[in-house]
Amino acid sequence: MTPTRLTAISSMATRQVLAELAQAYRERTGVEVAVESVGGVDAARRVQAGERFDAVFLAADALERLMASGHVLAGSRVDLMRSAVAVAVRQGAVLPDVSTEAALRQAVCAARSIGYSTGPSGVALAALFERWGIMDAIRPRIVTPPPGVAVASLVATGEVELGFQQRSEMLHVPGITLLGDLPPEVAIETVFAGGVAASSLQPEAVRQCLAFMAGPDAAAAKRRQGMEPA
Repeated sequence: MTPTRLTAISSMATRQVLAELAQAYRERTGVEVAVESVGGVDAARRVQAGERFDAVFLAADALERLMASGHVLAGSRVDLMRSAVAVAVRQGAVLPDVSTEAALRQAVCAARSIGYSTGPSGVALAALFERWGIMDAIRPRIVTPPPGVAVASLVATGEVELGFQQRSEMLHVPGITLLGDLPPEVAIETVFAGGVAASSLQPEAVRQCLAFMAGPDAAAAKRRQGMEPA
């Protein structure tokens, strides 16, 4: 029997693109894909705790860990999209130069507050700041929002002067100016993937949905939401 509804959990970074893809899939097949988007750390924790879902959408490395622990079916990973980390300031603020690694480092050192998430982009940024040798100096100025709260929203309110987040999460946020992606020398890109939850009772239906989301008909939606097909 063909299912009429699949349930899924995802990180916030893919919330908008998955909503668009889920709508397209429902229009094509009649199958609803209900996606709950939360902080990536919380999403992984809930899957590990045994909460039942049909599909899991996370950064590829996080999905791999869930496969290794048996919470996502082995071999079910499908890479869906690539997302670059971008930089933003509050609308109306002076626009710092972030076009080169040296300029970005200077902008970070000069900022009164710096925001990034607890997700994969935040981990990579922390490693970059450590490599630059500035982490101890800027640590008191780092603002880490709670899971599920967008860095861009803190930039818009002025709580964060210089914000870093997946471009897709910043693209449609009012009150900010997007300066662009990190310069090529220090670019941070995350691959987001989908997998079949081990708790799913309709794994084949999930595989069909993932195949659609990875296919050519899904590419335009990904680009509209600031991502590229994987």
